[in-house]
Amino acid sequence: MENHSFYLAAYDISSNKRRAKIAKIMESMGARVQGSVFEIWLDDAALQQLNKRCRRVINEKEDSLRLYSICANCRQKISIIGQGKTTTAPELVIV
Repeated sequence: MENHSFYLAAYDISSNKRRAKIAKIMESMGARVQGSVFEIWLDDAALQQLNKRCRRVINEKEDSLRLYSICANCRQKISIIGQGKTTTAPELVIV
């Protein structure tokens, strides 16, 4: 997983139909940690693919999707209060 980076994805989609499509895309690539928040391990090609797939769905005048790259040092400092744990890197990634 040395060429994969850890991302936090969060979205605010105004349409139920578009929101469901984005959720399905995110679920295929990462782990849902809250309603519209996902943790995802991506290499550069998968990041480009994710952006391309989401751009086809999102209405840029109404919706918002944010992808935050979390470095290894910052990832170690993630604090969780309550239920849940940080998503671990998958051993095998199929794109």
